[in-house]
Amino acid sequence: MNYWQERSKPYQPGQSEPFKVSRSKIELFMQCPRCFWLDVRLKIKRPSSPPFNINKAIDELFKKEFDVYREKGVQHPLMKDNNLDGILPFKHKELDTWRENFTGVTHVHEPTNLHVFGAVDDVWVDKNGNLIVVDYKATAKDKPVRKLGPEGGWQDMYRRQMEIYQWLLKQNGFDVSDTGYFVYATGTQDRDGFNNVVEFDTYVFPHTGSSEWVEKALLEMKKVMDSDTMPPVGRAAMGGPCEHCEYAKARTQLTLEALQNRQK
Repeated sequence: MNYWQERSKPYQPGQSEPFKVSRSKIELFMQCPRCFWLDVRLKIKRPSSPPFNINKAIDELFKKEFDVYREKGVQHPLMKDNNLDGILPFKHKELDTWRENFTGVTHVHEPTNLHVFGAVDDVWVDKNGNLIVVDYKATAKDKPVRKLGPEGGWQDMYRRQMEIYQWLLKQNGFDVSDTGYFVYATGTQDRDGFNNVVEFDTYVFPHTGSSEWVEKALLEMKKVMDSDTMPPVGRAAMGGPCEHCEYAKARTQLTLEALQNRQK
């Protein structure tokens, strides 16, 4: 059985083999346990969003750019511009694997038998040998992004994303800083025309958090996975009901009403 076949299998309570859960599956659980349960137990997935191909291209170009300085063992100009003294791109034989989707940094969490994985964008290292998780982001706005929005908003998912990567690296025996960095590129919209060029303003800013919540989340996830009872209509990470659950509920009600009206 190849990886894709194994990955497509739904979770079976009591199974002996570790069950793979990606960083995005943990985020799905944090947003809505009901959507998570439907996904892992029945393989009923949320509707997919359009692919962010431009963002992906920028990620790949950032990786190539930082790799040039990684090989030289010197700072990238963005590091110098932001006064990140003593910080260098981290060189490690597993870095390409850590960056690869569907492999990434991995750890089998023994209390739950969950095979957790997540693909990092980049890893830096400080003068004390602590690894620093780095996440590339790209967008287009009227003004460049210089920091994340306030906690409690949708960008909390970015904070959790970074903290999961920190947790994974810690489980692999590395000393990891609680402070990571976002390299955030914002496409400008104030030029006179397109002319086959989009210019970006890029800022590097820190996020200091804690990955301690990940352990608790995995234990809660496993309880939900083992239950044959579907969780109630889920909460959203930002508070309030899950928009996907609300849509499914409203559509089901409308469909039932339409059927009842036809039968009259």
